[in-house]
Amino acid sequence: MKKLQIGIMGSAEDLNYSKDALMFAKELGKEIAQSGNILVYGAEKEYSSLSTNAAIEASKYGGITVGITYGKKKDVYGEFRPTVLIPCGLEIGGGREFTLILSCDVIIAIGGGSGTLTEMAIAYQANIPIIAISNFKGWSKKMTNKYFDDRKRLKCIEAKNPKEAVNTAIKLCE
Repeated sequence: MKKLQIGIMGSAEDLNYSKDALMFAKELGKEIAQSGNILVYGAEKEYSSLSTNAAIEASKYGGITVGITYGKKKDVYGEFRPTVLIPCGLEIGGGREFTLILSCDVIIAIGGGSGTLTEMAIAYQANIPIIAISNFKGWSKKMTNKYFDDRKRLKCIEAKNPKEAVNTAIKLCE
């Protein structure tokens, strides 16, 4: 059975996400690892993020993690290193998001600012399913059960807990 590449997109540390959002992201990482699938995320260079915390937790449970970082070097924030680290040579807001999203079979968005919005829009354009967590402020909540435009390609499917998010991701890719 093919392992899915499940992307986790979400708030960076500078958006001051809540402790509940952090715990959710960690539980999501654990669920992905235990499902036997691969967690893909944007590996940051300047600060942590909900996505990074999900990857750290996935690795604690033996999960495979793939970090897409910007620029040409393999330097990332903190001590954690994903199973695979890919420096895409592109910058944030200048292409890294395309490499990140197109590496995913499905994405799960938690909170999020402009970067997460960009990633969700790219997924929509590429017909990559989007699961939007509605529990926390940010673009994932704003886009829950909505389409990005009148083409109505894919609705951002709501999930309220990590297990539901991962199970929905798997079902959408079957």
